Amino acid sequence: MKKMKAISFVAFLSLILVISACSSSDTGSDGGSEDGTTLTIGSWRTEDKASYEKVIEKFNEEYPDINVEFKPSKNTEYNTILNTALQSGEGPDIIHLRPYTPGIELADAGYLEPLDGLEGLDQYPEETLAASKGTDDKQYGVPLNISTTQMFYNKKIFEEVGLEEPKTWEEFMTLNKTLQDEGYTPISLGTKEGWLLSLAHGIIGPAHYGANEFVDNITAGETEFTSDEFKSSIEALDELKQFFPENYEGLGMEDIRTMFFTGDAAMFPLGSWEIEVLREMNPELELGFFPMPSAVGKEPTITTWVDGSYAINANSENKDAAKKFLQFMTTEEFGTMFTEEFKMISAIPGIESDDELVNSLGKAVEEQSTPYMMLVHFAGGNPSTKATIETELQGMYLGERSPEEVANAVQDSAKSWYEPLK
Repeated sequence: MKKMKAISFVAFLSLILVISACSSSDTGSDGGSEDGTTLTIGSWRTEDKASYEKVIEKFNEEYPDINVEFKPSKNTEYNTILNTALQSGEGPDIIHLRPYTPGIELADAGYLEPLDGLEGLDQYPEETLAASKGTDDKQYGVPLNISTTQMFYNKKIFEEVGLEEPKTWEEFMTLNKTLQDEGYTPISLGTKEGWLLSLAHGIIGPAHYGANEFVDNITAGETEFTSDEFKSSIEALDELKQFFPENYEGLGMEDIRTMFFTGDAAMFPLGSWEIEVLREMNPELELGFFPMPSAVGKEPTITTWVDGSYAINANSENKDAAKKFLQFMTTEEFGTMFTEEFKMISAIPGIESDDELVNSLGKAVEEQSTPYMMLVHFAGGNPSTKATIETELQGMYLGERSPEEVANAVQDSAKSWYEPLK
């Protein structure tokens, strides 16, 4: 009897080993499963999770055996989490790249896979591809969306006060004073978070330094940030503080967004990505925008840039599957779905939106765009020139810097690394 029990126990152990071996063979080293490959996507866009689930569902109609997981991190923690993972030889299979310098630095460091032979890249303009092209001239990212910054406004407040969209800088300043006299905070902007200030300068600055002509000259080294044109753009930001909320020095993003969607403030200088957030916060909000009118006799401008691309982790064990997903992201089907679900402007040329506001922004991009200069051209240096203008503007609003000192600091920063200005 004891011998029979021993045999049975040995047989049971053998069965367990066979089952374990089968289970191990079902999941390969490429991260796949018996149902196929699993891809992970890293991003800072936690608010887009539901929309990406719909995108993944559409992708799976053609590739049902590729399981895709969208795993975003908190916006303020994403860079640190991603860089730590990449330095350890890990990280998501597909990486949402920060635009321009941060993404290009990852490519130059060897963390990204070149997208050689990926179909659909030839449809993007060269300036769009430049946001994720390495210094080796290879393409590392599929451009996702074009972001814009402009002055949003509350249509109901404008109608109530009897205001129209301004066509000149003088009209804009008069409009601010009228709103203030009627008891509204004209411009919902705080200076606690530095990135809000480089963003605001990107909207307002071109009205004073002459937009694209100045950008061409400064990037070629033919003018400087200490020029009268650029100093006037800093002076304009300083002048506008009279129309900011009370105690604006202590207000951050959440504060100024709330002031706008609750109707305490009439205007909100921010980006196109805020459209769906604002609508969710206040479905009754009638949202309008206007390009910034020029103070120097130029055309009004809307500030634009490629706000992120998707790349493949060079250490991914699922590169073929990842390329299929990026290939899908170059299609008209994806571009159309992106505009519908995310209410943003697709980087794919010719994609229109059924959302009137988004479509109007898209047309303005085609006709009135100027680059977000500090992000597109001056995000290099340590600290970056973009970070420098943010810190210096904060100092100006605290009364510790003059507009001229801000301009001087920006010039010194750019000269330290940007070859044409050395």
